[in-house]
Amino acid sequence: MDLFTLFALGSLALMALIVVELALAIRHDQVVRNAGPQQQHAALIAQVDAKRQELVDIDEKLAERTAALRDFAERQAEVDALIRQRDELLSEYQMLDDRRQEIRELDRETEAAITKHAETARLLLEKEEALSAIQHKIDRADELIKELDQLEDSKKALTSEVESLRQETSDLRRLEAEAETVRASTEELRREMARLEASAEHLQERRSAALAAAEATETDLAAKLVQQSEAQAAAAASAETLRQLEEQRAPLEARLAYLQRESARATGKDSEGDGLAVLQVPPVFLSYLQKLPKHAKETGEEEALKRVEERMQLLGLTYPSRTLSAFHTAMKVNETTQLTVLAGISGTGKSQLPRQWASAMGIGFLQVPVQPRWDSSQDLMGFYNYIESRFRPTEMARALYHLDQFHCPTESQDLSDRMLLILLDEMNLARVEYYFSDFLSRLESRPPRSAIDDPALRKDAEIELEMPMPNHQSAPRIFPGYNVLFAGTMNEDESTQTLSDKVIDRANLLRFSAPKRIAPETSPAEATNPKALSRTDWESWQKEVRSLPTAEQNRLHEYIDSMAALMTKLRRPIGHRLGRAMMSYAANYPAVSKAFDMRTPLADQVEMRLLPKLRGVEVEDLSAAFDNLARFTGEDLGDEVLAEAIRASVDAARDGIGQFVWQGVIRS
Repeated sequence: MDLFTLFALGSLALMALIVVELALAIRHDQVVRNAGPQQQHAALIAQVDAKRQELVDIDEKLAERTAALRDFAERQAEVDALIRQRDELLSEYQMLDDRRQEIRELDRETEAAITKHAETARLLLEKEEALSAIQHKIDRADELIKELDQLEDSKKALTSEVESLRQETSDLRRLEAEAETVRASTEELRREMARLEASAEHLQERRSAALAAAEATETDLAAKLVQQSEAQAAAAASAETLRQLEEQRAPLEARLAYLQRESARATGKDSEGDGLAVLQVPPVFLSYLQKLPKHAKETGEEEALKRVEERMQLLGLTYPSRTLSAFHTAMKVNETTQLTVLAGISGTGKSQLPRQWASAMGIGFLQVPVQPRWDSSQDLMGFYNYIESRFRPTEMARALYHLDQFHCPTESQDLSDRMLLILLDEMNLARVEYYFSDFLSRLESRPPRSAIDDPALRKDAEIELEMPMPNHQSAPRIFPGYNVLFAGTMNEDESTQTLSDKVIDRANLLRFSAPKRIAPETSPAEATNPKALSRTDWESWQKEVRSLPTAEQNRLHEYIDSMAALMTKLRRPIGHRLGRAMMSYAANYPAVSKAFDMRTPLADQVEMRLLPKLRGVEVEDLSAAFDNLARFTGEDLGDEVLAEAIRASVDAARDGIGQFVWQGVIRS
């Protein structure tokens, strides 16, 4: 091979090396620009650098290593292989980068799944707790169902016993009527016996006189003895004759009474049949009230309440002033709330409060003891005895008759301006609905005070006495006017009945809680009787809601709306009648003439009207609603004592059967 050829080959080899170096330099720049080369790629670069160094050595030793030209093809193949390996490494690096992106997405999805799993686990735990509570309620419901079944069986047995007792009551009434007749006959016989005993005493006196005369003179002894014997024989004969006449008198009197009744019915002059003869005589307490003088001038409400407090102190009775004001206001609103009930355990002063309040006010007072056997309005007003053909009114019916300004007798007309409080003592010994429901409906049907003179509006409230009348005459009617106030006491024990919703909805209920400590006994002083309170003065104290300032009326409506919303959430909604009654109570509270704070009477109405309606509500289901009621009472109405009492009743229900029972509030 000549020199030119060698030079040409050397030039080609040099150019090839330059091209290789240039290519390697370009590839090196590309590798540098790639972010984050892996360890294998760095090793490849190192190998390329080593090869480049080898190529430099080959260039320097080209002249000496001509044999290297023979290995050029192999080196070229090795370079190509390295280039392919580098491309493969670059491709693998790109694939690894894509894989890293997928791993990041999987990480994000895993975190989301873990979060969702935690949320699902929390919800599952809540559902398990709710399921446990529901299962607990189901178990308790099963127990209550069993108890209801037992109570239903007891109810059927008691119903059967009640029917039997009603039949026995009817028989007893018949026997009582017969016993009354027998008692009258017995009384007549007793009077006759007394007359005979007087005659015997007279004979004994004559005998004593004869013995004295015999002792004075011996000569007249025989004659006096004969006279005595004759007198004794005559007395014995008279006694025998009297006995025979007595045996004949009873059937003759019965026959005479029958003939007199038949004659009276035939002539239309039956004095008993008109129903008025037995009502003409007023009760003793009304005669006393009629004679009681009035005040010389108009009586102020504050003055009257001061007399009440003074009388309570004189008698050693301790009632909070809040309780006295509440009872007084409940009496004033008898047009919208017909009854005031004082409830609680025995011995807490329930009966003394209305009695002494009425006495201090100058209001007549009648206490009507309720009997367990009462089952109709006849027990309250009286009944017609068909055996005696006589109507037997109760003292309450006679009092209402003489206080009725439209039907009373002439001599009782001045009583229509007097006030009377009727107290149904222990009213829940019998079912109130049986004997008082119709009477309560009559009271509710009374027209407003401004319209009672209209007979058409008044007729639905009038009570017609149940008695037969001669010649198709109308039975006497009685209108229970607004000069008659009604209150009742009820003990709460196993011998009494609960009040129905109808009665609770129409009554202010004052609950007397058990005292925290027993008050020491005091010596009551003598309380003077006040003068009579006139109906005119009483009505002058009564206020209407529209008499309040407009701003106060608006606030009052807002409070009532809030109370209605609370009761709706407690599943005991209230109607317009109850809402208006509560507003009337607030307007008539005694402090209305001063710096009036309507929150106090409204808190009273929560205690007296709303809480009794919540009897039987499940506190567990409505815990939040009860909390809202307590918060409203304490914060909005400012009565934290009542709010704490509400919470205490709720806690007691949770510890007991789970149903709310209002336990009352103790005020100092």
